[in-house]
Amino acid sequence: MSSSFRAPPVQSSSEIYFLAFVKAVWAQRAFVALVALSIGVLAAIYAFTVVPEYRVSSVLRPAAINELDSLNRSEIYALLPTSALTKVGASLESYDTRLGFFRANQKLFKAFEKPGRTLEQSFEEFNRNSFTLTLPDSKKTDILSTYIKIEMSYPKGIDGVAILNGFVNYAISVERKKIAADLRVIVRNRLAELDGKLAAARSSYTAKKEAEIAVLTERDSVRKAQLEDELKALRAELKTRRNDRIAQLGEAIGIARSLGIIKPATPSSLSEPRRVGVSSVMRTEINNQQIPLYFMGVDALEAERSALMRRKSDDFSEGRIAQIAKELQLLQSNRKVELLNRRQNEDVFLEGVEPIRAEAVRLRNLDVDMDLLKLVVVDKEALEPLNPIAPRKGLIIALGLVLGFTFGLLAVFVRSFVLRRREGSAEHLLRAAPAPVIAVQNAPRDLQKNH
Repeated sequence: MSSSFRAPPVQSSSEIYFLAFVKAVWAQRAFVALVALSIGVLAAIYAFTVVPEYRVSSVLRPAAINELDSLNRSEIYALLPTSALTKVGASLESYDTRLGFFRANQKLFKAFEKPGRTLEQSFEEFNRNSFTLTLPDSKKTDILSTYIKIEMSYPKGIDGVAILNGFVNYAISVERKKIAADLRVIVRNRLAELDGKLAAARSSYTAKKEAEIAVLTERDSVRKAQLEDELKALRAELKTRRNDRIAQLGEAIGIARSLGIIKPATPSSLSEPRRVGVSSVMRTEINNQQIPLYFMGVDALEAERSALMRRKSDDFSEGRIAQIAKELQLLQSNRKVELLNRRQNEDVFLEGVEPIRAEAVRLRNLDVDMDLLKLVVVDKEALEPLNPIAPRKGLIIALGLVLGFTFGLLAVFVRSFVLRRREGSAEHLLRAAPAPVIAVQNAPRDLQKNH
């Protein structure tokens, strides 16, 4: 006698729990749907009542090289298009520039003002949460990647387009004013430098002129002193010669008187006897020896001595004295010194200053119209957005439904878990209680019948 007994497959506890959870969810599907729908409705209410938020953007690119030509041709301020774009980007990022625009356009920011807050505090909140600036990557040299993008987020009721476009124009204007101020400072410093060079050239010219005048004056003074010394020496020499002549004449007069020579005579005439009755005799005598002075005769010698003694000056007797007087007269005034002193516009005599003057004139006539200077190109202006960026109503409602469904499942899971714990506790108590004893007779026989 044989018998076969197959035990049913044993399920794991996790499968049992999962099936029980599915049954519980299906049994409470209305509750799960109600929770999901409730939270979805709340999400929809939030999505349709929250203030929409919009976003606008503007893109700036480097200006063409010809737009900056007037500034670069000044040769004192060089600005490349990429550098100009960087300057404008720095101005857009500057807190001071943003605050200045905020103060200058307070009507556009009325919605941001709140009671109990100062102007700076209201601006700080706006500045922190509204602007996003994208600067060009310094590692990339491709001109296509050289741009600046500025974005602004704002709630409904704010004229974000006017704010962003106005702020971009304000930042460009501020940077243009800074460049103009820098240009004025550079021109002023360069002109001061050129004026210093001109002043140095004038000082050098004045020193050279004074030195030349001093040299000319000193040379004339030295020459005048030399001529005066020569004149004095000549006069003393002439006086000595005159005194010597007077002495010679006195001696010759004595000799002539002792010899009885009253009229001029010759040595041969003294040896001939005197002829009576001859009124005048002309003799000619050739002699290679100098005739002594006393042969001139007493009358001639005395006449010459008297003339020499009456003489007041001997200047006429020396031709050199007239020359000296002429030179002294010429040295009374130096015409070159007079011309140097009479110069009115001495700048025309400065040497090597023509380039300096030309540069100074060029800088003073430098006229760069900064209002026409185009630092950047506004490639894209801010336009009125078609749709808000927040809230995303469909996404919020979908998330609300998913969240509600999740909360419903969680509630069912918690509830079923609590119920199973309670049922497990009751079964455990029943198993712990003593079971009643029931007598069964003829059990083997019944079992055999069943088999």
